[in-house]
Amino acid sequence: MRAESSATEEKTVTAGLFLGALGVLAFSLSLPFTRVAVADLDPWFVAFGRAVGAAALAWGYLRFAGAVTPTPRQWRRLVVVALGVVVGFPLFTSLALTTLTSAHGAVVITVLPAMTAVFAVLRAGERPPLLFWLASVGGLAVVLTFLIASGTVHGALSAADLFLLAAVILCGLGYAEGGALSRELGGARTICWALIVALPVTVPVTVTVALAAPPHAGVAGWAAFGYLTVISMFLGFFAWYAGLARGGIAKVGQIQLVQPLLTLGWSALLLGEAVSPGSLVAAIVVLGCVVATQRARTRPSKNERNPKNERNPQDRHNTQDERDAHNERDAQDGQGRRDAPNRREEDDDDLLIPAVTPSGRGTPRR
Repeated sequence: MRAESSATEEKTVTAGLFLGALGVLAFSLSLPFTRVAVADLDPWFVAFGRAVGAAALAWGYLRFAGAVTPTPRQWRRLVVVALGVVVGFPLFTSLALTTLTSAHGAVVITVLPAMTAVFAVLRAGERPPLLFWLASVGGLAVVLTFLIASGTVHGALSAADLFLLAAVILCGLGYAEGGALSRELGGARTICWALIVALPVTVPVTVTVALAAPPHAGVAGWAAFGYLTVISMFLGFFAWYAGLARGGIAKVGQIQLVQPLLTLGWSALLLGEAVSPGSLVAAIVVLGCVVATQRARTRPSKNERNPKNERNPQDRHNTQDERDAHNERDAQDGQGRRDAPNRREEDDDDLLIPAVTPSGRGTPRR
């Protein structure tokens, strides 16, 4: 029984890693396409307009799937998800990439896996072991060293860099909260409801920006905007949140270590930005760090260990004992209630006091 349970758990984690990798592949194109989109379109329109478009797709999906309305507690958590991945990350990356290259943006995005792991501890209750943190920091150090050595980073932090840092913090929060909530709602429904929650913010901003400066872009600009809407803001999260829910937020989140390198590759291929030949060596080392994080056994959160709130065998044994004792007390109480009339009659008989009549015969008297 234990072996079968372990095999099932391993399959679940493997599926989570696969889905997480699929999500990372989709997100690796987000910065290059954001760079293309903001070249022609207002960054505020790019950030909020794609959220409105994705929300329309989300509404259609929820209607088709017949999704159940979230509970009040889940609505509150969806607000956190929306703040991180629907509003925060798109807005701050759009503002930053009006002046920075997507390759430069990949530098700051490198800290996203570590930020996701931190929020997995704070929001989802996961407890990664020391080996996990060492491998994560090692992968982060390798990527940063590669990017600095390749000349991607130069100069002091600018306002755009601070925008990217804010984007990473909010995105890590949204990833962790959404991954934990996906265990209850499912990955697809989590991002769909988050997009719906954000509509009171995204619609007014989109309409205001569009009226102030009607959007005009070429084929490339609108194609990039379409990718950000359909893939980066919608379908990519289907796989990503499902992967986080199945494989563990901290563990699957480390797959993002390869995202900056993928982003550099897409930047070179699509935008003609220079990438050092040493990227292959860095990629191999980073992949090794990712493998190390996957081999580290992360202690899951309480809900992840027991998604159906099932007790462990000892708890079940104790519960059965408690249940038997409770049933025995109920049986005794029931027997007591059945015997009560008889006891009352006996008590009444005890109350019959014999009285001596003049004839000498005793007659019962109360």
